[in-house]
Amino acid sequence: MISELQKEFHGLPVLEFPIDTAPTMPEEGPVAWRISVPTYEPPMGWPEAFEKFRAAVDPSTVQAIVVGGWTDPYEESSADVVEALVAASGDLPALRALFIGDMTVEDCEISWIVQSDVTALLTAFPRLEHLSVRGGNQLALTPVRHENLRSLVFESGGLPADVVRAVADSDLPSLTDLELWLGTEEYGADSSVEDLAPILSGEKLPLLTRLALSNSEYQDEIAAAVATAPIVPRLRVLDLSKGVLLDAGAEALLGGQSLTHLETLDLHHNYLSDGMRERLRAALEPSGMHLSLDGEDAEEDEYDGTIYRSVAVGE
Repeated sequence: MISELQKEFHGLPVLEFPIDTAPTMPEEGPVAWRISVPTYEPPMGWPEAFEKFRAAVDPSTVQAIVVGGWTDPYEESSADVVEALVAASGDLPALRALFIGDMTVEDCEISWIVQSDVTALLTAFPRLEHLSVRGGNQLALTPVRHENLRSLVFESGGLPADVVRAVADSDLPSLTDLELWLGTEEYGADSSVEDLAPILSGEKLPLLTRLALSNSEYQDEIAAAVATAPIVPRLRVLDLSKGVLLDAGAEALLGGQSLTHLETLDLHHNYLSDGMRERLRAALEPSGMHLSLDGEDAEEDEYDGTIYRSVAVGE
């Protein structure tokens, strides 16, 4: 998840580019290059490290780039990273995948990562197939049409509503995989289930087969909307995990359209009763789907008679 750095990306092994020594070139096949600087007192900024990378590695052969840390990501945004990548787009004709913000808690808490407007990455790289971004603080996106993007992932402890709406308003005819970690109001999440309606209609996502609307405080409302959503019959994988899912949300799923065509239904980290878990297993597992119901890690807290429930990924 987010406790370890990426070991594989875009089907390629991740290889760290050394910013202070000569790189060792991979002996077999392409790799996903991870370009990073220490987040505390780095010897150089990320753009300078990227220039060293471009001088050492033939950029025309690079298929995937994983951006790790940049200088003070808890205070400074990723704008310089985005600008450097966009400026180099003409030298990266083979680039098909980008991950912005591959950091663990030792580098920066996910909800402290300061992102920026990532729209230019999509417009500058029309052949890009995968874009993944970690961190929602100051993240921005303008609705776009992108012919070749197949996978779009936003991991956050708080995803801005404007970003959710921009994704929903974008025209992504080749997208097969969409993953949104919606997060909590405490860390900047201000979307609502209404913002997800264009996604659930599927009108601009004709090829989508995997949908993750997860890590949400309003997971029950999402489940109720999914129960009648036109996009669901086209899906193979549905992920409503990591959020505050209660029996009411599961009841809506059981009472809605059939889900037995799904290969995977991921509901892990939930607040379901044992009885509801058994009902879900009895109704769905005979179809052969993989049903993830692990819920032991989701624990309620009580203070002064009030019960508090949290998403899996907050701070």
